[in-house]
Amino acid sequence: RLVDAALICLVDLHRMPTWIVIVIISREFAISGFRLIAADNGIVIAASWWGKFKTVSQMIMIILLIVKLPFAIFGILEQICIWIALALTIISLADYLWKNKNVLKS
Repeated sequence: RLVDAALICLVDLHRMPTWIVIVIISREFAISGFRLIAADNGIVIAASWWGKFKTVSQMIMIILLIVKLPFAIFGILEQICIWIALALTIISLADYLWKNKNVLKS
């Protein structure tokens, strides 16, 4: 995915902590695998609002980190966006697994 590539580049540029990128990318792999299991069982899983919020927060975060505006307020805003994206990543994973826990049972 393009987002994953951008996140990895931001780690290499020392703009993002490695562990946060690992959490974000791991969530994507987990959900992809989960969707494959569901598809094998004939279940289609739609994206939730939490996933959409996660995606929007990641896009905003990536844009801010790439642009790197020189004002101190933007450094604070970048950090806030990183933590929001991380929180929404974890929340959307938990929501996704909770709503579709019947797929894991089958």
